[in-house]
Amino acid sequence: MAEIDAEGELQPDGTLLVAGQPVAVIYFRAGYAPSDYPSELEWRGRLLMEQSSAIKCPSISYHLAGTKKIQQELAKPNVLERFLENKDDVAKLRKCFAGLWSMDNSDVVKSAIENPDLFVLKPQREGGGNNVYGDSLRETLLKLENEGSEERDAYILMQRIFPNASPAFLVRDGVCYQDNAISELGMFGAYLRNKNKVIINDHCGYLMRTKVSSSNEGGVAAGFAVLDSIYLT
Repeated sequence: MAEIDAEGELQPDGTLLVAGQPVAVIYFRAGYAPSDYPSELEWRGRLLMEQSSAIKCPSISYHLAGTKKIQQELAKPNVLERFLENKDDVAKLRKCFAGLWSMDNSDVVKSAIENPDLFVLKPQREGGGNNVYGDSLRETLLKLENEGSEERDAYILMQRIFPNASPAFLVRDGVCYQDNAISELGMFGAYLRNKNKVIINDHCGYLMRTKVSSSNEGGVAAGFAVLDSIYLT
């Protein structure tokens, strides 16, 4: 992104030029972690891209909408009703929610310190290897209690889910082995808009990630899980 700041130029009509070439689509493979913004150069590059008319995947608004904090906010009473009119649809969605709490809920934080294995502490990060479990969760919460609200607000607490494990064959680094595994299903969607006009809003597939049941983390790129598919009977 520092290169965008150095080589990018925004035209009066919103076109972003990089090294003299117009940019139509910006796909963010990076930009999701604080380490991606080591200086003001990266922030200026990100701002330049956001100000342009190029299609952003994701735009800053959708980037923020995918954070753990927004998940926690959506779990609050009367929030889903802002987006869904059908009460039955709201009820169905709420049945799928695990417990999600902000760090200013002192009763839940106290419960998590006393029973850390029942919770997961999640930062605003993408990919695997970032969540905090067990004794580390307790230690982190005790540390955060002595720090400012800004540090605490960087996390949310989530009820830990304990799915049933099943025997599975997994292939990693060309080696096949059998272990007890659990899977996570994620749905892909395509969304494109121009200001307030929605152009595309469709379901377009799924992603199944499978990991050994003894592993806390589940990121594929981080090396904790493997790609899988659904077996319907």
